Amino acid sequence: MSGTVIETQVDAKSAGFEKNSRQMVDRLTEIKNEEERIRQGGGAKAIESQHKKGRLTARERIAKLIDPKTEFFELGLYAAYEMYEEWGGAPAAGTVVGLGRVSGRQVMIIANDATVKAGAFFPMTAKKVIRAQNIAIENRIPTIYLVDSAGVFLPLQEDVFPDTDDFGRVFRNNAVMSAQGIPQITAIMGMCVAGGAYLPVMCDHILMTEGSGLFLAGPALVQAAIGQKTSAEELGGAKMHAQISGTVDFREPDDEACIQRIRALADKIGHRPKAPFDHKPARPPSHPGEEIYGIFSSNPGKQYDMREIIARIVDGSEFEEYRAEYGQTVLCGFARIGGWAVGIVANQKKHVTVAAPGTGEKRIEFGGVIYTEAADKAARFILDCNQNLIPLIFLHDVNGFMVGKEAEWSGIIRAGAKLVNAVANSVVPKIAVICGGSFGAGHYAMCGKAYDPRFIFAWPTARYAVMGGDAAAGTLVEIKIKQLEREGKKLTDKDKKELYESVRATYEHQIDPRYAAARLWVDAIIDPAHTREALIEALEAASLNPYVAEFKTGVLQT
Repeated sequence: MSGTVIETQVDAKSAGFEKNSRQMVDRLTEIKNEEERIRQGGGAKAIESQHKKGRLTARERIAKLIDPKTEFFELGLYAAYEMYEEWGGAPAAGTVVGLGRVSGRQVMIIANDATVKAGAFFPMTAKKVIRAQNIAIENRIPTIYLVDSAGVFLPLQEDVFPDTDDFGRVFRNNAVMSAQGIPQITAIMGMCVAGGAYLPVMCDHILMTEGSGLFLAGPALVQAAIGQKTSAEELGGAKMHAQISGTVDFREPDDEACIQRIRALADKIGHRPKAPFDHKPARPPSHPGEEIYGIFSSNPGKQYDMREIIARIVDGSEFEEYRAEYGQTVLCGFARIGGWAVGIVANQKKHVTVAAPGTGEKRIEFGGVIYTEAADKAARFILDCNQNLIPLIFLHDVNGFMVGKEAEWSGIIRAGAKLVNAVANSVVPKIAVICGGSFGAGHYAMCGKAYDPRFIFAWPTARYAVMGGDAAAGTLVEIKIKQLEREGKKLTDKDKKELYESVRATYEHQIDPRYAAARLWVDAIIDPAHTREALIEALEAASLNPYVAEFKTGVLQT
């Protein structure tokens, strides 16, 4: 049955369209080149060293593990970006994680990258593995671990060891996943030592390749601790664990054989009930995704119609817009993506002229700003989606909530609180995409990281902070000038300008999506033209979890 097709008005030959396209392509090229450097891990020498041991690299293992002619949807590639430079860096936090198809089913893959500090766990490594496990728990995704790690990176052990988002949480999650019936397969394909040795043993199936080691303490530590001399193979080799300790289920001669065994085991896993979300055969959008490059503008002062973006993401470019004439700076509506029924909440970047409540006087509402009526509408729409078991997609390009006397009198805080409540208590899957700005409380209202989206993606044009660069720099510089004046120092106009540029440069660096991705505030930086594919991957993952909690909001501001 056909829905309402979005009527697009895109002029692909206009100067604005072509300028936006060039800017987006340039930005994407920069990001993709950087990603390729990150994928080199520890570099050519470290890769050669891994091959000399008769072992594949983490990425080579994953390429052979996933089904032919399918792609690995990597998450957390930018983890630890520009961090740990004093230790030589830790590209991708020394581990590779993401979603892939193995024997026809979607799985989470977590693989140590032994080319980066022998696969040692930096603080961000632990956080990245835990994030992947949390995604697997939320969505009930079968998980495969490819273990090749020297354990905790000891110089930073105090930041890796004790807390709820540190190393020990990995093994806690193993136990929780097992209790919840989430299949876990582990292959030891190198070193697995100290506390890390618990990970494989807490999984359903344990494989181990010849030449690998599994022990709580290596030969040197054993000799130092109890004076016992032994070889690594005798202490914790694959043959010992297969024949004597009985710890491993399958002993394999090499990586290739081990990967084939994993695929065979994954092929036998049973199928549990899926989520109750509605699904129909997918239909492509009526317009190519690449047109998003020219439609979207990363210039905060420029307008564009978010409906044009939605038309290039949803099935058949069909969008049933909810309360289209009310609260127009937030778009809400029903659609399908990859056949999955979804509710979309999106910031509209076009300015609109509306009649002011009470007086009927005309006023302009600025695109990207959440007004009282828009917040009320979005909250009500989110309640509808929860009532009807419809997953939610949030598309961010938000400056924040409206401020000023008129906004306060209209009850903006009350309406904002209602929207935040609805988002916080929503029980259907939530997936967020940060397209442009995501500032202040607007970030929270649009299901930012603190509001438990199942996945959170960012475009290369995303900006992520309390406020925009110019406003923040102006505020911070004023504070600094007053501080210096209290100390008896006078700044010239040149000094003030230099201070402003310095502060602004620092702030702009911090609102870059790579800074957020380095800290796992976003799961992946995605190509805008492939937003639809990323959302389909996320929705298919969400469909694996059949449990939907009862929806409650507590005291809801009305």
